[in-house]
This record gives sequence, C-alpha cells and structure tokens, in this order.
Amino acid sequence: MSMIGTRVVRKEDPAYLTVGGTYVDDVECAGALHAVFVRSVMAHADITAIHTADAAQMPGVVGVYTAAELDLSADPPSMPVLNQQMLRSPLAEDRVRYVGDPFAVVVAESRHAATDAAELVYADYEPLDAVIDTAEAAGNDKLLFPEAGTNTVFAIPRGDEDGLFDDCEVTVELAFDNPRLNGAPIEPRAALASWDPAEQRLTYWACTQFPHRSRDVLAGFCGLEQDQVHVITPDVGGGFGTKNANYVEDFVVARLTCRLERPVRWTETRSESMLGLAHGRAISYVARLGGSRDGNITAYSVDALQDSGAYPMIGALLPMFVRMVASGVYDIDKVSVNTNSVTTNTAPIGAYRGAGRPEATLAIERMMDVFAAEIGMDPSELRRRNFIPPESFPFTTPTGSEMDSGEYAKALDAVIEAADYPALRAEQQRRLSQGDTKLLGLGWCAYVEISNPVVGPEFGSMEVRPDGSALVLTGSSNHGQGHHTAYAQIASDATGIAFDRIEVRHGDTDEVKRGGGTGGSRSLQSGGVAVFEAAEAVIEVAKQAAAAMLEADPADIVLDADAGTFAVAGTPARSLDWAQVAAHVNESDGRELQAESDFQPPGATFPFGVQLSVVEVDRDTGQVTALRHVTCDDAGVIVNPMIVEGQVHGGVASGIAHALGEVFVYDDDGNPLTANFMDYAIASAAELPSIERIPMETPTDRNPLGVKGIGESGTIGATPAVQNAVVDALSHLGVRHIELPCTAERVWQHLQNA
Repeated sequence: MSMIGTRVVRKEDPAYLTVGGTYVDDVECAGALHAVFVRSVMAHADITAIHTADAAQMPGVVGVYTAAELDLSADPPSMPVLNQQMLRSPLAEDRVRYVGDPFAVVVAESRHAATDAAELVYADYEPLDAVIDTAEAAGNDKLLFPEAGTNTVFAIPRGDEDGLFDDCEVTVELAFDNPRLNGAPIEPRAALASWDPAEQRLTYWACTQFPHRSRDVLAGFCGLEQDQVHVITPDVGGGFGTKNANYVEDFVVARLTCRLERPVRWTETRSESMLGLAHGRAISYVARLGGSRDGNITAYSVDALQDSGAYPMIGALLPMFVRMVASGVYDIDKVSVNTNSVTTNTAPIGAYRGAGRPEATLAIERMMDVFAAEIGMDPSELRRRNFIPPESFPFTTPTGSEMDSGEYAKALDAVIEAADYPALRAEQQRRLSQGDTKLLGLGWCAYVEISNPVVGPEFGSMEVRPDGSALVLTGSSNHGQGHHTAYAQIASDATGIAFDRIEVRHGDTDEVKRGGGTGGSRSLQSGGVAVFEAAEAVIEVAKQAAAAMLEADPADIVLDADAGTFAVAGTPARSLDWAQVAAHVNESDGRELQAESDFQPPGATFPFGVQLSVVEVDRDTGQVTALRHVTCDDAGVIVNPMIVEGQVHGGVASGIAHALGEVFVYDDDGNPLTANFMDYAIASAAELPSIERIPMETPTDRNPLGVKGIGESGTIGATPAVQNAVVDALSHLGVRHIELPCTAERVWQHLQNA
C-alpha cells in the first residue's frame, strides 16, 4: 500500500506532548552571559545622549554597550531593490524611529541582573513629529530618513490606464484597509552565541526558519568565511514568516560573543516580541472593478499603499505579489496595479502567513462582492461566471504570472453542496422576515496562492545504514509543519523501508551543508521532492550493489517497494533486503549507501481554494459569531491528509482572527496600544467555528510528485470570506462595506447608522 495519501500520525508529536521540545532558551551553555536590550520609548526622536554609567556599576554587569562601543555601522537594506539610502545600525545611534527601537544592550552574569541594570539606561531625546499614517508618509512632508529625500521604499508604477474602464457598463470603486497584525508565535525570538578563539569559529543557536541564510548573513556581518559559522536551529515554536531573517538583535549578540569571548544569550519577552517582531499586512487600497450588468468582469485596477514600518524589510517588497496575483482566479482582460511602500514610525513590516497573497486576495474578493451587490447578483454566481476555465491552463495572467493548473468551479460547487448553500440563503431570508435578533451572513472567497514564489533549490539526502534503517537530511527547516512525518512517508514509499525506521533531521549547518529553508509554502514541493529524488538515487546505487551480490546485470535488478527487497527480475525467490545491501556497500567499499539531490523547481505552483464563511450578527450588540467555515483547498497531490487538514485549520483560524479582532494599533504619537495579549485579540478555540474541509487534488507538472503548497492557503481565503459574510449580514440595511477587523463596536455603529 502506498504511503502517499495515507493519514499517518505525526511522528514528531509524542515527544512534544510528553517531555516537550528543545528550544533555543532550553539549550544549556555553561558560563553564558545574558543580554537585555534597552529600547526607545519614543516613536521618532533624535538621540542627544545615552546614559549608561549607573547601569555599568550594577552587580553582575559585565558591560553596557551602544553602537559606537560595538563598532556597529549603519548599512542599507539587504535587498538591493529597496531604498538604499535608508540606513540602519543594529543599535540606533543618532535617531530612533519607532517605540521599541533598540539603542543599547546590557550584558550581565544573569538575566535578572541584566534586566535590573537595563532599567537604569536612558537616552536624552530631541522629539520629532511621528509619522503614523501612510497617506501622510506618502506626502513626504515629514521624512524619516532626510538624506533619502523621500519616504518611499519601493514602488511599482502603474502602466498606461487610459481607457481601462471605457467599455464597462458598471464600475464600482472602494477605498479600504487591510490592518496591521503581529505574528505572535508561541515562542518569542531567542539567540545563543559562542565564539571559539582557538578555532576562530562562531556557533549560533538560532530561532529561525532559514538556518543556512542565518549562517551566511552572520558570516558576512562578522567578516568570517561560511565554514567559520555553525548555525544550529533546534525546535522552533512557530514562525509564520516572522522568523525568516536575522534581526538586529542577532547581529548584536554575535558581535558581543566575539568581543567578550564568552557565550551570550538573549530571549525576548512577549512585550518585546509585540513591539519588535516583524508585523504583517498594514496595506490600504483604492480599487475599481468594471464590467457588464450581466456579470462579465473586464477591467480591474488597484492602488496599494504599503506601510513598511520604520526600516525597510521584506514587507516593503510584498506588494510585488499583490501585482502578481492581482486578478486572482478570474479571467479579467485589463488589469492595472500601482503600489507604493513607505516608511512610518512603527515596527517594521515583514512576511506573515501568505505574505502578499492575502493582501492581493482581500482586494479582489472584496471588490467582487461590491460589484455583485451593485448588479444584484449572488456573489457565488458572479465568481463562477468569471473563473479562468480549467482548459485554459497553463494560464498567463495580465500581470505576467504563469499559473499551472486550476479547477475553480469544481471547488465552488463542492462548497455549495457541502454547505447546502440554498438552504443557508433560505434561512437568512427567514430570519429577516421574522425580525430575528440574530442576522445571518454568508461570505465567499475564491483565491489563488503562489507557493514557492521565490523559486530556489532545496537540498535532500538519504543514507541507508547497515541495519536497514535510514537517515534523511533536509535543508528545509521544520517549525511545526510536519516535515519529519511527510518526508519519511515519501522516502518510505519510494524505498520500502519501514516508515518508523526512517529518521529525518534538519537545522544544523554542519550536518546539512546547504539548504533553502522554509517559507512561501515551499517545503514539500522543494524539500520533499529533493528527498524523493535522493531516495530514487539511493535505489539506483543499491541496485548496482545488489547486482554485484547476485551476479546479475544491474538493469535486471528490481526493487519490490512493498517488501523492501531487491531481486533479479523474474526470480524473486532469491532477494536481498536493504540491510544486506547497505552492509555490503559499507564492507566492500568502506562507504555509506547514500545519495543526495538539490531540487530546482522550474517555477512556482498556484494552489487555490474556495471558502464560505457563515456568521451570525447580533442586532443589539453588533457581536459577530463565526458559525461555520466550509473550505475546499487544492494542494496538488496530498501526501498526508491529516497534516494538510491541520495546516488548513491553522491557516483558517489565523484568517478568521484577523477578520474579527486581531489588529495592532498605534496612537497618533506612535505609542503602541496593543502591545500585550490583554489588548491584542489573539483568538482561542472558543472564538472559532467548526472548520469543514473538502479534499481536492489538482496535480501540478512542476515537480515529479505533483504536490503544491498548503501552509498559507487557509489564511489567504478566510479573512475576505469572513469580512464578506459580515457585510452580507447587514446588506439588507444598505451597508456595502465594513472595515477590518469587524469588531462588535464597529458593526454596532453600522447598525445604528443604517
């Protein structure tokens, strides 16, 4: 029986549920010093002095350091397309640009001593006006980087839009926001660094999704060769894109351990994480959608204004994906996109689950509902009429994305049937006619995802040991996705080695020499395929060895993958198992039975889905309750349905939370108002509905397994589906739009004003 498509229980979970994982903060390191950062309490100010003398005299303090004392330089963004005049030092030296911007670090023998001393470090500020609003930032009247002469970090200018909507019978326009959120992983960031002066080597335990990228960046920062830096990534308690890069604290910790020649560790508090971990979304739109009164969409334009936060990071570049999938799953002839990413006095924006694709999807899906309301058509029918038909694939969008496969109407029909959509509409009308205090809302989203959008190679290897067990190494870093299980399934399916005899390891750059890391839903279709190719290569090596042992032609050797044995074709009575072959290779050649692969996909894949949100709105309070969420999400060939369901459930939960309450807020002076879990509305299971998932497999031809990504899909579809559902519940009152998040207060205000 094939392991592919089997609901194998995750092999990672027993340890997590019993003894627990080992995270960076759990790593024992004798004699390690503790670092605590001192952070700005002002959003925008020039620093005129930093006072450290009192802190330096505190018991247990080894030193208090500023940028000057650590010889830190201000450098341009690592991505050349971002404004290279916007420089940043790992510790702010002359100016702070957001509340939480670190400007000093205290190092002490204990965490408590470092924390106490950090309270005595302070700066003298010359306050500057804070720029919080992106529209104000785009006006360039107040500059965060005067030397740059602009607040623009990155822009995609609109092409010729003349006549875009001339042939449209109906045109709708809407200005709306996709608000800022915090990734809020269970494990905050942490680091542990150790410098060996004899070996001239840095060992760095990193809380990251990209261990090899961290190695390379730290080597460059420290002026070392790559082989002088050893990065170890133990268990990582969630990332969602927010741990895809080195932060300024990582550079400071590395510099400190090299300077002091003692191990240095740092673990941020939850409050620090809320202030400094990269935020997500934070984009606003002005969108127009045009077409015929019978529902044929022909033109779409969107102006997207991205808040990049105080310093340019990958978040400033994410509107590139807004352009790539601007038209979503729809066959729209004319599409025009203009984006502008600007700096503000807020936490920098990075990648968060979907990273640009949710932003694109919210824009087009909100506009589809606005257009449907304008022409009086059911929003599900409007979507159906404009889907790209399956026979058109591969399909190139007006903005140049080359999409591999899609069955959008099939997914829509599956959700309609599973949810009994006609009955839900009838129930909605019944409640309205009877004056029920609980309004029913139904919201659609049909989305397309780009998985593995930044296509690059991934490493995988497989070694069969003399006892017949196997070791799989991968450059793809696990932080909850289920790599150990899925990759073992792939290797077992190919070789016939028992699933429970396959060990999967990752995250140590000495053991795994190269790797691309985890992000953009790339793990299975890059890392998993690399493991598959390595397994296939091991089989070929084993056939050569088995041929010598059986005195046969290698071309005549066959592998019985069900039994895990090699034999000459037609004579299965005499066979060799993996242990025998591996032992022979080891004894005769003095080497391991091993092979590796670096899989380079020819292009990204475009998984898709359709989601229906069913919500209830209380007329008296405005409270929104998510009742049901029905989703059909394509992931290509499914290796483990249980893991896919878990990914979809987690993604949908994140999207619903963003739609109904999760938002990070600053006041007009740049002070964060939601910097802890008392004020920041993290959703719990109690706030989430039943999530009903319908399986769908539309294989891709862009890798030999036919797999696509799934880790971000649920999030991409859920937020617009819920928002559309809330608006739908109030549409009989003439309400056409409600901003995110759809909190009880905001919905109640619309009810009162309707």
